[in-house]
Amino acid sequence: MSKVLIKVCGLTDLDEARDIARLGVNAIGLVFARGPRQVGLDKAREIISGLPPFVQSVGVFVDEDLDHIRHAIDYCGLDLVQLHGKERPEMCLALAPRVIKAWRISSREDIYDLLPYKEAVRAFLLDAWSPHAHGGTGRTFDWSIALEAKEMLVRPIILAGGLKPENCAGAIGFVRPWGVDVSSGVELSPGRKDIRRVKWFVEEVEAISNVKI
Repeated sequence: MSKVLIKVCGLTDLDEARDIARLGVNAIGLVFARGPRQVGLDKAREIISGLPPFVQSVGVFVDEDLDHIRHAIDYCGLDLVQLHGKERPEMCLALAPRVIKAWRISSREDIYDLLPYKEAVRAFLLDAWSPHAHGGTGRTFDWSIALEAKEMLVRPIILAGGLKPENCAGAIGFVRPWGVDVSSGVELSPGRKDIRRVKWFVEEVEAISNVKI
């Protein structure tokens, strides 16, 4: 199978971001929404300015004002934005072509809710449903739904939700996503990553990516 790309989300420290980038990840996620992993504009700009070339920065927003997102893109130098709330396709189009639409999956019916976004986004990130948080919960969901979504949406699928070194190979082998997103599965505490677990995660993803399926 082709190489599966890796995004590590919820970074809050420049040195940590650099260490993680050196492990070969493709993108880092910076959370602007409220929560334990939230970063401000100045901190995000500092982290992004210190990243090596070819590592993309992704800003994570939840139901944020369009002008605020545009300002964050310009001020921080974000490469992409990941919208985790109830943002409509029209808002995604207004931010095109930078948008990844995240969706919390609870049942197969959720796939149909994503169909109107097909022409407005670069990719879909599928996460686990939680009534308490928009991401980073450590929960998994039924990966067969992601497999169906990949066929129906005809857009790159980024698999998230409870991924960790112990289960990422199985998830990738089943879904064969374009990319994977990890946060709590490689953390010491919210916003602080365990570099050893990140390295293990990267190694597992690279190993399964090299398997011919």
